[in-house]
Amino acid sequence: MASTISIIPARGGSKRVPRKNLLDLGGKPLLAWSIETSLKCRGIQRHIVSTDSEEVADIAREYGAEVMMRPAELAT
Repeated sequence: MASTISIIPARGGSKRVPRKNLLDLGGKPLLAWSIETSLKCRGIQRHIVSTDSEEVADIAREYGAEVMMRPAELAT
């Protein structure tokens, strides 16, 4: 049986809103909302945040996602 994977791309930088994935929205980082929604989907077995930022990676792990670090040159 195939596994279903949720991949959430989350850059550390942003051209318009610096550190947007880490900004507080309703009491938690913006990224947390995406992770929590993914975790609620019964059909998804793995929840992965792809990022170039250790700070984003720490938040992703805190909220229950796996982390896949990627080189900064692939984050554009």
